[in-house]
Amino acid sequence: MTVLQKKTTAENPIAHLTPEDIEQIGRELDAIRAEVVAARGESDAAYIRKVIDVQRKLELGSRAVLLFSLFPPAWIAGTAGLTVAKILENMEIGHNVMHGQWDWMRDPKIHSTTWEWDNASPAEQWKHSHNELHHTYTNVVGKDNDLGYGIMRVDEDQKWVPFYVAQPLWNFINACFFEYGIAAYDLELGKNIKRKRTKTPEFKAKLSQTLRKIRKQATKDYVVHPLLSGPSALNTLAANFVANLGRNLWTHSVIMCGHFPEGVSTFEKKSIEGETKGEWYVRQMLGSANITGSRAMHIATGNLSYQIEHHLFPDLPSNRYQEIAPKVEALFERYGLTYTTGSLPKQVASAWHKVIRLSLPNDFLSRKVNPTPLPARERSETTVAA
Repeated sequence: MTVLQKKTTAENPIAHLTPEDIEQIGRELDAIRAEVVAARGESDAAYIRKVIDVQRKLELGSRAVLLFSLFPPAWIAGTAGLTVAKILENMEIGHNVMHGQWDWMRDPKIHSTTWEWDNASPAEQWKHSHNELHHTYTNVVGKDNDLGYGIMRVDEDQKWVPFYVAQPLWNFINACFFEYGIAAYDLELGKNIKRKRTKTPEFKAKLSQTLRKIRKQATKDYVVHPLLSGPSALNTLAANFVANLGRNLWTHSVIMCGHFPEGVSTFEKKSIEGETKGEWYVRQMLGSANITGSRAMHIATGNLSYQIEHHLFPDLPSNRYQEIAPKVEALFERYGLTYTTGSLPKQVASAWHKVIRLSLPNDFLSRKVNPTPLPARERSETTVAA
């Protein structure tokens, strides 16, 4: 392995670690994971079944109330309830079930191979783009499409072009229609258009699958449910739109907080060549950030408020992240690494600050910015002496 970049210790968050340190971190994290796997049981199964039961009752009840959405109190209550139900289904249930966190239960109804979520993205495509690509190439510029979704500049080392000036606007639009942005991302739309692959049988099959899913979602929310409301049809249609908008904005904010606040590292493609498991673990540690808050907030985020723990152990039950977070944080402290965390307002503001900052050239108004750390693969005398 070779040093990718000669940075000072202050700039490189792992310059003080030896290869042996990094592999020891990996072994300690493996031990934390093994402890949770051995302890999984009925209480965990009861948790996810309860969340699913609550979510379904909340959605059904909210849709029933919206049948009378001609009356303002019913519209407000039904819209709020449906928004929360959609957030729960996408975040704590759909995202985590499709990660395989509950496959050990061997329940065919709560399994990554059978779950289809309330979202424009077909589960099959999402699992490929998210589980296989994003979690493998976390924060690797040019490999992880979750990092900027292909429309934003995400690191100072990326060449600035005038297009990036508008990235705060693109990011806001993407937030409002996030489920459709993710569907396009799952299709790798930008890459396939650039490489002229949109006429291939494989792309056409995926596009057809996505359009069918979008049609199914739109029919449910914007045709069937409003029509069932009779005189309240237009009010119910508006309520469904607001609920989807609220869910999209919330989901986008949570995802942004997990990988984009100031202090989170991005990585070069070359930095993962020949990557060991210990190095993969360290990349997840440096490339993720947490959100502090109440238990209700953690559930509403799908426990992605523990994004660091989730990226270290994406297939562990989400209800266990809060339990292991202190152990992971202690590991960070012991090895001199920064455990990036903060309140939801702080992390959202930090992420948007970065979006705006990177929309401008590095030397805008004579402002010099150090590149986001791209950690060296191993320690060397030249790095230490720099």
